[in-house]
Amino acid sequence: MSRSMPHPLPESLAELIAERFRVIAEPMRIRILDRLRSEEATVGELAETLQTSQQNVSKHLAILSRAGIVSREKHGTAVRCAIADPSVFDLCERVCGSVAEQVAELQAILEGQEAKS
Repeated sequence: MSRSMPHPLPESLAELIAERFRVIAEPMRIRILDRLRSEEATVGELAETLQTSQQNVSKHLAILSRAGIVSREKHGTAVRCAIADPSVFDLCERVCGSVAEQVAELQAILEGQEAKS
């Protein structure tokens, strides 16, 4: 269910929306979200899967956690992470769909150019 946004957007709301975009507008964070989409994981598991350091993963998880997108729960010495706000995938799906459409359009243009050559 979609909520109606006020128009024009109040400045404070525009800033909150922009902050949400800034949080997910980083390739490693997108990869972390993609990995957590299928199941929760520890910081070590994420680091191994994403072929990066635990420190790097932890840094990005802290940002995602502060934004309320990812939850972190300590289990002994390990920290398990999960998606706390699955609505983030709605945005990702829309962006991915848009990117796929652009790629298809570009491919059609390129194929049309090649056919004329």
